[in-house]
Amino acid sequence: MREMIREFNKYGNLFVELVRKGIKLKYRRSYLGVIWSMIEPLLTMIVLTIVFGTLLGHSGKEFPVYILAGRLIYTLFSQSTTTALKSIRQNEGMIKKVYVPKMLYPLSGIVFNYILFLISLVVLLGVSLILKVYPTVRIFLAIIPLLVLFVLCVGAGLILSTVGVFFRDLEYLWNVGLMLVMYTCAIFYYPEKILTSNVSWILEFNPLFCVISNFRSCVFGEAMDMGMLLYSSIFAVVSLIVGAIVFEKNQDKFILHI
Repeated sequence: MREMIREFNKYGNLFVELVRKGIKLKYRRSYLGVIWSMIEPLLTMIVLTIVFGTLLGHSGKEFPVYILAGRLIYTLFSQSTTTALKSIRQNEGMIKKVYVPKMLYPLSGIVFNYILFLISLVVLLGVSLILKVYPTVRIFLAIIPLLVLFVLCVGAGLILSTVGVFFRDLEYLWNVGLMLVMYTCAIFYYPEKILTSNVSWILEFNPLFCVISNFRSCVFGEAMDMGMLLYSSIFAVVSLIVGAIVFEKNQDKFILHI
């Protein structure tokens, strides 16, 4: 672990360039560029609000903010882990030609998606103010679930990027897995009925739901659920440790399989 940190510091400038490259490639040939990272969640929020607000009878002004907050968190997790999963194989040319700490590739993919996510939070703030869902001092506590989310993305990303080298079908399986994760994150429905039923474990054991729930609490000026915070934090840290160990032990074998 210390050796990995030492190498990361040594190649810090390259890491910054990889992050910049990721952002540029994501919006290559796009007229809107980074602005799309704000327009896309806004359009998605409008569609989901119209569809599920009508179907479920949620007409309150808080519902669009509720959807947008959950959607932003899920989108970050989905895009960052998917980018990390593909990162080693997509950079096989560089990996075969010159030595670079291989962990830089999945980490840079996660970081540039996180930067775009932070930019998109401007949309959440704007929508909240327009709908008169005003933030309170608790909004500053949102940094806690966002930090947990980052650690979770890194841990999951390292595991996926490692397994994805040896098992290429994981890319398709992960897309299915993300769909299941989305439906168990209560993005476009209120979870109260499920949490009081016999299948509450479907949500409670999903660390991403715990992160989303606490982030929403900060947005709406409510107290965070300490149980959810503890569980999601432990899950994120364990996934980071497992991911770092798995990646370090297998990274020398990557060149034989890409």
